[in-house]
Amino acid sequence: MSSTPISIRRSGTRSVLAEPGAARAVWRTVRRSPLTLAGAVVIAFFVIVAALAPWLAVQSPIAQDLNQRLAPPSVPHPFGTDSLGRDVYSRVVYGARISVVSGVAVVAAAFAFGIAAGTAAGWRAGWWDETLMRVTDMFLAFPSLVLALAISAILRPSLTNALIAIAVVSWPPYGRLTRAQVLSLRSRDYIEAARAEGATDLMIIVRHLIPNAIAPLLVQGTLDVGNIILISAGLSFIGFGAQPPTPEWGLMVSEGRSFLMEQWWIATFPAVAILLLVLGFNLVGDGIRDVLDPRLRTR
Repeated sequence: MSSTPISIRRSGTRSVLAEPGAARAVWRTVRRSPLTLAGAVVIAFFVIVAALAPWLAVQSPIAQDLNQRLAPPSVPHPFGTDSLGRDVYSRVVYGARISVVSGVAVVAAAFAFGIAAGTAAGWRAGWWDETLMRVTDMFLAFPSLVLALAISAILRPSLTNALIAIAVVSWPPYGRLTRAQVLSLRSRDYIEAARAEGATDLMIIVRHLIPNAIAPLLVQGTLDVGNIILISAGLSFIGFGAQPPTPEWGLMVSEGRSFLMEQWWIATFPAVAILLLVLGFNLVGDGIRDVLDPRLRTR
């Protein structure tokens, strides 16, 4: 963010997203970046697939037909069938629901808790700051996947417990990033002006600090959706996430790995879905960064 707030009114400031002409700036950046547009199209595609899954799926994602087991892609089964005769296409379609909702929900939870913790640490400082930062250091000392695996194992393997574990290990980066932004902004002139006008701490935080600290957090959040989808799929792959017969992409890849050499379609199609969705969020995250970076917006 710039060294001064984007705009100042008597009662508050506005973030870059509320600037006049922000929509034009976003469109200008997207138009200059076909990759960002491609990422948005990919995400929109999977969101539509997830929303329309009951209508797009040709069969139940968990219905078994042993007479059709390991059938190659065909008109009745566009993506073939798995070892239990379940339609892979239908399972991939329903798996989009799990991956999209899981990624967004976990990021939203980590985002909210991280902002609350980071704002409290940066604003109050002192022992409160030290305590919260040492807690984040403890979390960051372990790889996210390893720590999520340990928490998921303690809670017992299931999709819900896996998402809780991922949310628990995902908030520290948001906390540290928010704290750094708050420490940078709390001494600005417009904060002092708000204090002089009698604004309470809560009002200053909500109307001044968070709007002007949000940009890097949005970039982090968008990029993290893809990372969380990967971690969730990884936990399901090794048996600590979604459990059969849930149509989850990581679990489908795990179930298809034994047949990869001959019945390649069982693992390939869900793996490609993971690749495309994660790539889409990463491309959009890069695009959001370009939009919110003042050095890039002024070019």
